[in-house]
Amino acid sequence: MGSAIVRAWLAAGITPTVWNRTPKSPAGAVVADTAAAAVAANQLVVVCLLDDDSVTEVLDGVELAGKDLVNLTTSTPEQARARAQWATDRGARFVDGGIMAVPPMIGATGAFIFYSGSQALVEEHTTVLAAPARIHYVGEDAGHAALYDIALLSGMYGMFAGITHAFALLRADGIDPVAFAPLLVDWVTTTTASAYGVAQRLHTGNHTTDVTSNLAMQVAGIPTFLGTAKAQGVDPRLLTPFFDLMARRVEAAGGNEDIAALVDLLAGHAPVGV
Repeated sequence: MGSAIVRAWLAAGITPTVWNRTPKSPAGAVVADTAAAAVAANQLVVVCLLDDDSVTEVLDGVELAGKDLVNLTTSTPEQARARAQWATDRGARFVDGGIMAVPPMIGATGAFIFYSGSQALVEEHTTVLAAPARIHYVGEDAGHAALYDIALLSGMYGMFAGITHAFALLRADGIDPVAFAPLLVDWVTTTTASAYGVAQRLHTGNHTTDVTSNLAMQVAGIPTFLGTAKAQGVDPRLLTPFFDLMARRVEAAGGNEDIAALVDLLAGHAPVGV
């Protein structure tokens, strides 16, 4: 990822000074012998390493006073907040970033990066930060870029779970997965728009008005899903945790709610009137 970001800067006419724990770096960049030398070369310091511990290992003892530190290393919200304080204690301004892309996407139109922390830093270095991917600033709380990042990726992995189960159901009958894929993509793409309705219900707190498919109806259909999986020789473990949540909410609240009520269940909020 770090190399992809450097290549995007070079393509944009920006020549960075780089340091890497391995000697390989994109051609055209100025290569420093040490991390300290790379940090000393410019006011803006962008870090993209394996994990939060790696940031400590590389930058402990490096002079950061007066620097603008942007950490693109994947971390938890709490790690990002702690890193912000760590940077502030060393006299640096700080921004944390969550990269919403894989390396081949860097420099392309679909990639974007969440940033949180010092808004002044982001505004001052917009040209450099926008070269690898579109900027999406989400506030002064340094932990929010990581939180948005993990929230979107969580949605992605939930989708992957459903896609994996769907393809597994077809195996026993020898259905061509290539022919099935467009149907799956169209259906999943269409149903993702339900997120807008979930968001609106969470905003208002109303889970029972104008519900098209209430939880009781959906729970009644669970045996069909489990029976089909069993008949097809498919382990249902990717779906059963979600089904269990639906059943728990029906038991607690009566079943007239929209599926959005499961957010409250996960977050530990009791149903209204309970």
